[in-house]
Amino acid sequence: MGTLLTRLLTLALLIAAPSYAYAHVEINIDLTSQTMTVHSGSGETYVWPISSGKAGYATPRGVFRPRALYAMVHSAKYGNAPMPHSIFFHGQYAIHGTTAVGNLGRPASHGCIRISPANAATLFAMVQRQGAEIRIVGSPFSDIARSERRSGSALGFAPIRHTRTLKEWARDPLGL
Repeated sequence: MGTLLTRLLTLALLIAAPSYAYAHVEINIDLTSQTMTVHSGSGETYVWPISSGKAGYATPRGVFRPRALYAMVHSAKYGNAPMPHSIFFHGQYAIHGTTAVGNLGRPASHGCIRISPANAATLFAMVQRQGAEIRIVGSPFSDIARSERRSGSALGFAPIRHTRTLKEWARDPLGL
């Protein structure tokens, strides 16, 4: 009888376990539009301009997990360049802050994903707390990518309107 009860409890736990949501950060990088869309486990959504690898310095595509996080790293390969809030995801490739914010929105790096220092600090803190999945798609050198960057749309980096979660709605149904 005790074995049967133990097995039933184990089965109940296995069935109930997937219903617990694992909070993590989804980082979606589109090399075509040179943007990063971040969805945090707590409900925030951000869209930020990036700089990926310029011609001759490809940024890897695929799905990755963070391998190491460093508040500050200096590149031994590229003149001791500062790489604040680095999130390494594939070998020596990382998402990190840059002082060259004027280049954001177009390919300019040696393969890493560059974002503004403030955005790098925000992302670093979220990934440190929640973990992440990094998805990199697109091509920065397609005809579509070139025409999108030439358009100069003022709304190119407009934030996505935040959709309220059920928990937020329960606290304030009218959104006041």
